[in-house]
Amino acid sequence: MKNEGRKKKKETSTYLPTTKGSKSTWSWIHLPHLRVSDQSLNPVMEASTLSSPSRSLLSKPASSHFLSHSTHPKSVSFSKSWEKRVNLLSVKVMAISQNGTEPIVPVDDSINPRVKSVKPSKTMAITDHATALVQAGVPVIRLAAGEPDFDTPAVIAEAGISAIREGQTRYTPNTGTMELRKAICHKLKEENGLDYASDQIMVSNGAKQCILQAVLAVCSPGDEVLIPAPFWVSYPEMARLAEAEPVILPTDISDNFLLKPELLASKINEKSRLLILCSPSNPTGSVYPKELLEQIADIVRKHPRLLVLSDEIYEHIIYSPAKHTSFASLPGMYDRTLTVNGFSKAFAMTGWRLGYLACPKHFLSACAKIQSQNTSGASSISQKAGLAALNLGYAGGEAVATMVKAFRERRDFLVKSFRELPGVKIAEPQGAFYLFIDFSSHYGSEVEGFGIIKDSESLCRFFLDKAQVALVPGDAFGDDRCIRISYAASLTTLEAAMNKIKEAMALLKPPVIV
Repeated sequence: MKNEGRKKKKETSTYLPTTKGSKSTWSWIHLPHLRVSDQSLNPVMEASTLSSPSRSLLSKPASSHFLSHSTHPKSVSFSKSWEKRVNLLSVKVMAISQNGTEPIVPVDDSINPRVKSVKPSKTMAITDHATALVQAGVPVIRLAAGEPDFDTPAVIAEAGISAIREGQTRYTPNTGTMELRKAICHKLKEENGLDYASDQIMVSNGAKQCILQAVLAVCSPGDEVLIPAPFWVSYPEMARLAEAEPVILPTDISDNFLLKPELLASKINEKSRLLILCSPSNPTGSVYPKELLEQIADIVRKHPRLLVLSDEIYEHIIYSPAKHTSFASLPGMYDRTLTVNGFSKAFAMTGWRLGYLACPKHFLSACAKIQSQNTSGASSISQKAGLAALNLGYAGGEAVATMVKAFRERRDFLVKSFRELPGVKIAEPQGAFYLFIDFSSHYGSEVEGFGIIKDSESLCRFFLDKAQVALVPGDAFGDDRCIRISYAASLTTLEAAMNKIKEAMALLKPPVIV
């Protein structure tokens, strides 16, 4: 016989807990034909991901899970090394076939602890929810998304269409086409006073990808990332993906949500690796004046290990007399600054997914390495459109100026309207297209048929329920006192939303002070 002479391995059958029928009662039954798959979880995860029956299994000693009964030609063999892992084995018997002999055991569904620590984006969640309501026939006014309501300028769209018709639809170099990178260099020189070579530029699928890759490239586990609050929702989560620790630096509405240099100085230590600045700011619309940036640069200069990521995606959406200053243009900051910009906001190109990073070559090379193993180069069609956008002229020319004029009119209307409401604090934004409004004086108010307004999240649920207006709670941005309103919508839409908000506010009963 072919298998003669082979040493017969010891095999044992097994007792396992399982459900009876549809009930959740557990009992020990004999399953001689069981084939077990490894359901072990990362030790960090097991306490939070196991169901109750599984937890009860793990609380028992190994000997009570797997009881040697007798040899059987189809039973499972358990070695000593296997037995050592039993306490990390989550055996979930989901169903049993009609003859009761073949359990169905699911695969290990554990998630990487690093990913598990990341919170989903509230702005995306609320936007998706509001969209679903609209599709279901509910007339929700959506003021949650950070997306211009304008169409992409025609000359930019035509450049993309021409790229398709002319067959320019193939892969591009990982860091972007040479013509686009050269155009970006020209833009940075002319508009920002920054000298970069084409090999210091990387084009990506949106500014968000640039930021994430930059954080991953320069931060190591245990590093600290300094983030002024209110902040864009993704900054802390990107730090966590790099196994770095986000350190939040609170600001106040009375200071226009601008970071105080003395607070920054007090938080820097040997673990501090990256400071993230966003000007104009999402979610506040604040613009850092050059004098304040110079004070911050003076502090940064004292710490050789500290780098700065300057998110300048809203650069062109700015309202006079405010002026934009690129952090890398300040004395001594060029070699330690990673500048991120893109096309989504100023050029109304959110769906084209196109952004870029400019920084010293050794940092750029590290980011490019990540991109090469991730998405590779951005869309060839989008890059042609981006080139057309940069050719519109200084700061986007007339096309961008027209959009900025409309944004300013909308801002002025909302600022005036909200200042008429009692108990509401507001700092007039100098850029971007957001208001970040302090409604905290109304926390504790009760609404008949809704309940108590406890925080920014319950306030936004109240406005969605009673006013059918979708807004974003401030706790998503690190400041629970406020809510964010996007005025990237027509003036007519904003007027309708304001009327609904005022009607809803009339329903609030003042909090009872005991």
